[in-house]
Amino acid sequence: MRIVIFGQKWLAVEVLRQLLLLPRATVVGVCPDRKDDRLEEEARLCGIPVFPLESVPLCDLGVAACCQRYLPAGARARCGLGILAYHPSLLPRHRGRDAIRWTLAMHEPVAGGTVYWMDDGADTGPIEAQDWCHVLPGESAAELWRRELAPMGIRLLTTCVTRLAKGERPRASPQDERLATFEPAFGKTRLSD
Repeated sequence: MRIVIFGQKWLAVEVLRQLLLLPRATVVGVCPDRKDDRLEEEARLCGIPVFPLESVPLCDLGVAACCQRYLPAGARARCGLGILAYHPSLLPRHRGRDAIRWTLAMHEPVAGGTVYWMDDGADTGPIEAQDWCHVLPGESAAELWRRELAPMGIRLLTTCVTRLAKGERPRASPQDERLATFEPAFGKTRLSD
């Protein structure tokens, strides 16, 4: 299975490293969110080509890890099965950029992560896999990310890619729109505003 990785930062690098270990998967390129990102550096060290979004190579599957930009239909169409993305919430809850911060702001005792198929919406595509974890009292968004949600994303993405590379069919199930929430990015305004 030929794979292109989209994304940035530590999570994208760790997903790249895990996918390079899979026997039936070949990473044929990366498409970092921004120039000179850690993903670009790691890809070059591994001899993997780096592509701008406008030049995504044809592949069997796209994998989005810590991808903070919209991937248009043209880019998704170049990835045969589509693009699997990781979102640090139990979708359809907390769609949007600051899912972890909203989970904590709403005092939810449980958090989670979702691997889903990207579509034209913001975190709205069919769900491929999910997992959950408890939120510890007083835990910050960064602490929850490092302790549970980032490792969960690596594991979920790797497990899904492993299944698909073996020839298993996607398990995509639609999100229940009755449960959907979308919160804006946290800004400089207070939550009470």
